[in-house]
Amino acid sequence: MNGGTRLRVIAVAAVFAIAAASCGGSSGTSSSNGLKVGFFGALTGSNSPQLGINIRNGEKLAIDQYNKTAKTKVTLVEYDSQGDPAQAPQLAQRAISDKVVALVGPAFSGESKVADPIFEQAKIPNLTPSATNAKRQLNGWKYFHRLLANDDSQGPADADYISMKLKAAKVAVIDDASEYGKGLADVVRQKLGSAVTVTDSVDPKAAAGNYSSTVNKVNAGHVDAVFYGGYYADAGPLLKQLRDGQYKGAFESGDGSLDQKLIDEAGATAAEGAYITCACVLAGSSTNPAAQTFATDYKAAFSADPGTYSAEAFDGANAVLKAIAAGNTTGSAIDSYLTSIDFAGITKQIKFDPQGEVQGGGIYMYQVKNGKLTLLGDVKTLV
Repeated sequence: MNGGTRLRVIAVAAVFAIAAASCGGSSGTSSSNGLKVGFFGALTGSNSPQLGINIRNGEKLAIDQYNKTAKTKVTLVEYDSQGDPAQAPQLAQRAISDKVVALVGPAFSGESKVADPIFEQAKIPNLTPSATNAKRQLNGWKYFHRLLANDDSQGPADADYISMKLKAAKVAVIDDASEYGKGLADVVRQKLGSAVTVTDSVDPKAAAGNYSSTVNKVNAGHVDAVFYGGYYADAGPLLKQLRDGQYKGAFESGDGSLDQKLIDEAGATAAEGAYITCACVLAGSSTNPAAQTFATDYKAAFSADPGTYSAEAFDGANAVLKAIAAGNTTGSAIDSYLTSIDFAGITKQIKFDPQGEVQGGGIYMYQVKNGKLTLLGDVKTLV
């Protein structure tokens, strides 16, 4: 989920541009009638169903439920990034102008890389339910929080499953050149070491749906398994072309591919048997009664089952709402509350370490079986 040098320049300029306007951050209430809490992610674009709409809906459900009995009402303000890091600076500044006191997101690692420094200077706590690039924790940001394990946990789990469960001796590791995809793939490469005999990095925009070069490399390498770091919108066509090209080995990907649309894009036959990891348990697969209630409420509200990260967004929104219910009405006060928050969410116990990383939670393996994403279990218990 990435951008490069130009975006770093944009981000730095944006930080200075908002300094005067923010005047030390989001102080005071968002409006005379209540507070504003933001959503930051893709509501349009190829990855919006997973890294946007699902997340927004989870957050909205939490806010709607809260507002039924709340003294201080909360309004959800949406910032559609389209998953494009280049749009992140202006959207972050708009959130500051709108006086949001906190937000769920950014959804993508690339936009998070650009927007988070701006939110940090403006003192707006941001809780991402999906951006897993591990480098975020190295910036020393106070207002950054993550609701699931990062790639430093997921990548080794991916590699362990490939080597220990699938017994793959030769592996191709492919990424989409994004902040997220390459970051995750690089961790897998490092963990697998010499077992990686084929490596490729393909920008989906440049490929324009044609992965023939990658397919040829995979087949020429006679690999036992392929790992793909990227999103379902591109993983699906790649997987289809691999199968059409007579690749018979295993296919594994990370949480960016955990969506039914991966199967739609690849086709049920090509997708069958594919493995996908996530630091999440889809609400429909959970045995937690609270998660099951959430799934029922979500379907009643949106006429659809919750998707990947819907539950994490629900937990993140509820963390913010608990802070507000306790009387905290500024970004700084909400963030201070979050540093010591500790409650049973529907995905895991919500408690953050000093770097803003959620404590606890596993890495889970899913497999496409009969055209559906099926939970196999925690990778630690499977290998």
